[in-house]
Amino acid sequence: MQHKTHRTWLAPALAALPLALAAALVAQDAQASGFQLRENSVQGLGRAYAGGASAPGDCSVLANNAAAIGDLGDADCAQLDLNVINFKTEFSGSGTYLLGQPISGDNGGNGGVTKPVPSMYFTHKVNDAWAIGATINAPFGFETSYGDRSMLRYEAVESKLQSIDLAFAASFRISDRFSIGGSLIAQRTSAELNQVIDFGTILFAPTDAALIPQGADGFGGLKGDDWGYGFTLGMLWKPTDSDRIGLNYHWQIDHTLEGDAKFEVPSNVLPLLGGAFLNQGGQADFDTPWFVTASWWHTFDDRLSIGADVNYTHWSSFKDLLIRYADPAMAPFTRAQDFNWEDTWMFSFGGDYRLDDRWTLRAGVAYDQTPTVDSTRTPRVPDGDRTWLSIGVGYQWSDTLRFDAGFVHLWVDDGEVDHTTSTFNHLVGSFESSGNILGISGQYRF
Repeated sequence: MQHKTHRTWLAPALAALPLALAAALVAQDAQASGFQLRENSVQGLGRAYAGGASAPGDCSVLANNAAAIGDLGDADCAQLDLNVINFKTEFSGSGTYLLGQPISGDNGGNGGVTKPVPSMYFTHKVNDAWAIGATINAPFGFETSYGDRSMLRYEAVESKLQSIDLAFAASFRISDRFSIGGSLIAQRTSAELNQVIDFGTILFAPTDAALIPQGADGFGGLKGDDWGYGFTLGMLWKPTDSDRIGLNYHWQIDHTLEGDAKFEVPSNVLPLLGGAFLNQGGQADFDTPWFVTASWWHTFDDRLSIGADVNYTHWSSFKDLLIRYADPAMAPFTRAQDFNWEDTWMFSFGGDYRLDDRWTLRAGVAYDQTPTVDSTRTPRVPDGDRTWLSIGVGYQWSDTLRFDAGFVHLWVDDGEVDHTTSTFNHLVGSFESSGNILGISGQYRF
């Protein structure tokens, strides 16, 4: 009977690490909803990505609509974009542990980070009908970091995820008005996280309170990666000499992340765990969602152009996540973390104004929904709806060389948290978040 009670108390604890990984994979350092990144174009950044799949003159359209690369002109194009994301998120609230007493520690400080997001593009016009290109960019990613002695430590300390796409694209011009295109994608996704483990709570009952909550903290970390493969399909239609309409579909890419789970356990606790919390391998199925973008660009004259985008992301495919450990003895103690995210829309509007042959000004606004829902929101996922305000500038240095810069400020709705962990720590409060993005780009035609 004592052995059964021991296992009963260990079960939720052993589930804590899979649940933490599932939560870490969807934290919100990305500057679009969930863990999606849109920072693949500095020109687009300056107008809140309005016209991202249809605006002319931007070689990064390769990532947003391969059908448009044949419309970039006769010269080859090499382009490097660098976006620096500065994200801030701070918790305000309180926490209690198993016995209803306050969790020790501060609020974890600013959980956001400042990170660069580079992307590279190359396009080549083969003939009047065909064009090809290649890109390296990051469509998904995040990173957060909290203090390891904060009241959030049992859910998160360090968390990181990134997806890097290597894509090869081609476009075919059916007529002067209509083109189609697509790309093949090899995507590498990696995830890494760690957190504090409350062994005092795990062993409180089995030891008849010889160990108490917060009295025997340890550490746990998970790290894994995988390659996945997918594609995009796009079209570009020019119904008039002044209008361009783009449509792009990005396929869902499936991953099985494989890696290692490592633990640091206090020496007086390890004999009581029955062989649990040993370093071992693990894997989890994890998919980056499909999304589709509809884009419109209108040119009034040689100075003023405006555009609008609508983006739909199929976040409802992300329902839960389960870690499978290499040791079969762990199987009874693991369970899936439920997320039940909702599909989202992003709407953006912006434009360009050419001051003269060299200088271009840009501005835009956008509204981006969060996929998170109140019933499953955690400190690792304090996401809220986002409002974008952007400005940008471009300078044509010569016939072959141009530079662009853009800046965005994001207002993020507070993420309300009322959550109990698998080790019975309860947090109540909200996360106040905001973000800034600064981008610079260089484009060379040859």
